[in-house]
Amino acid sequence: MKLKKYITKYGMQVALNVTAFLAKQERLEYASNKLLGAAAWFFAHKVQNSGPKAIKELGICWQNAFPSPKQVPLVDITEDTVYAEIRTPCPLRGSGDLKACYRMMEYDRTYMTHFGGKFVVLRSQAEHGVNVCKVAIQFADKDNSTKLVHAHLRENVY
Repeated sequence: MKLKKYITKYGMQVALNVTAFLAKQERLEYASNKLLGAAAWFFAHKVQNSGPKAIKELGICWQNAFPSPKQVPLVDITEDTVYAEIRTPCPLRGSGDLKACYRMMEYDRTYMTHFGGKFVVLRSQAEHGVNVCKVAIQFADKDNSTKLVHAHLRENVY
């Protein structure tokens, strides 16, 4: 059991470091998106074939893509939005490279489209002084009252 926990923990860190490296290289954006998109497609098809019906189920679908729900807790659920955090330390933390963060999160965005959702990073660990990513998930085909703005598109990020 300890071996599985060790492999999961350090396997996740290796995956994050590799995707962060790719995301930092703008010239590799196409390759990075294809790789992350393929991984998301593969894992989404292994997890579940039918889409969730309720907003909380959509959040749980995203949460199930990770080894530990403790690292990606759902912190609030409204009528049309699930708010969650990503507590796993990110290799981009404090770098200020929000565009790399956006490219790195291609996995999550692609993964959620499989379930009919959309995924937005509201606050990024790449921002200075931010240690936990704040994310939001909504159904893509619904008229959502809560309009979400990606962290890399916000004005005055710092």
